Amino acid sequence: MTKFIFRRKAYQKMLQWKQESHGETALLIEGARRVGKSTLVRQFAQNEYKSFALFDFSKASKEEKALFEDLSDMDFFFTRLRLLKNITLYERETVIVFDEVQKYPIARQAIKALVEDGRYDYIETGSLISIHKNVENIIIPSEEEVLDLHPLDYEEFLWALGDTATMDLLREAFQKKRGFGDAVNRKLMRDFRLYMLVGGMPQAVSKYLETKDLAAVDKVKRSIIRLYRNDFQKIDKTGKAMSLFMAIPSQLANNANRFQPTTVIDKTRAEQLDNLVFLMQDSKTVNVCYHANDPNVGFDLTTDRSAYKMFTVDTGLFVTLAFWDKNFTENIIYQKLLNDSLSANLGYVYENMVAQMLVAAGNRLFYYTFPDGNKHNYEVDFLLSHTTKICPIEVKSEGYNTHRSLDEFCKKFSSRVGNRYLVYTKDFRKDGETLLVPVYMAGLL
Repeated sequence: MTKFIFRRKAYQKMLQWKQESHGETALLIEGARRVGKSTLVRQFAQNEYKSFALFDFSKASKEEKALFEDLSDMDFFFTRLRLLKNITLYERETVIVFDEVQKYPIARQAIKALVEDGRYDYIETGSLISIHKNVENIIIPSEEEVLDLHPLDYEEFLWALGDTATMDLLREAFQKKRGFGDAVNRKLMRDFRLYMLVGGMPQAVSKYLETKDLAAVDKVKRSIIRLYRNDFQKIDKTGKAMSLFMAIPSQLANNANRFQPTTVIDKTRAEQLDNLVFLMQDSKTVNVCYHANDPNVGFDLTTDRSAYKMFTVDTGLFVTLAFWDKNFTENIIYQKLLNDSLSANLGYVYENMVAQMLVAAGNRLFYYTFPDGNKHNYEVDFLLSHTTKICPIEVKSEGYNTHRSLDEFCKKFSSRVGNRYLVYTKDFRKDGETLLVPVYMAGLL
């Protein structure tokens, strides 16, 4: 596979850390496996420092691991490091990288002493990094700043395709609350549907750029999903976490107002189930959206941890996972998205996409349901907190003739509501007080 180096927004955040930290903290970059952490850190280390030393703990030698067992004499430690890595160390101009540090927690514990020494910078990368079994015998360093790395967001995907103009135009249109016209919107939606199908995992994007073949991209995504399945099997021997992950598309397709784990796995004690959901969140492979029992700007105060929806971290992976047992040519989501004929019963693809975009923009996910008086429920798909107001979001894969749930929610909580959004596939419009926002702008909400 051709090696592509993608422009990532996280790079600027890493620069900010380097400039502001002055070595007083280490930077810990967390994210799902294959999301591009190692590539990003190597690029940053090469560009921004005079020299760097890399420890990849997924394949570190015994000598490399032994180095961190004794930090009593820092001068001797760095002398051994120089010899081991055959590197010149420059005070305040060298960074030492701990890649896949969750594989060797002793190195992570060493960060405290290394940062206190102050001579060099330290960057760690890790997946499943705070699972209890990985850190139960070490002291977690408080000298860490954490940066979450997500799959390529839509703007980063456009950059990968050589498009540096579209997102600025979208921002301007969103700020001015105006559309582009139906013809331009159709073109923008065609471009966005490609992002939905390929996704933002760097390997998948690379394969698309190399081949322009969605079948080849699908194979890459299947390999990533198999990797996640294997990881879940290793950290949860019961297999329940893996089963919950594989069931995400079917759970969303059922259109229930919450994830229903008992339909996927045997009856499980609430405490054990909570631990499984925590494990999955900690793996960064899923985005969990919790029910807010009393929607207000302090969502955490009324969050119901037993009621949640679960999304995959990347919609490209979601499309493949939805038809896991079928081959590429039988995956009707590819066909229907490409042809702009995604029916309402496949609208959960857009819901996963919006969840991904909101998280990439720095939001946590909450939703709300309430009875409609006819033995059914109204449901607001997502809730955002903006200053002192909440912003409800309803997601539709087709038209906008009705948005009853959104309307009823705004009546019920009128004093708390700021902007209200319906995210859909058409051009930007207003419908009364509701802003109808094309899905490619969802990350701007």
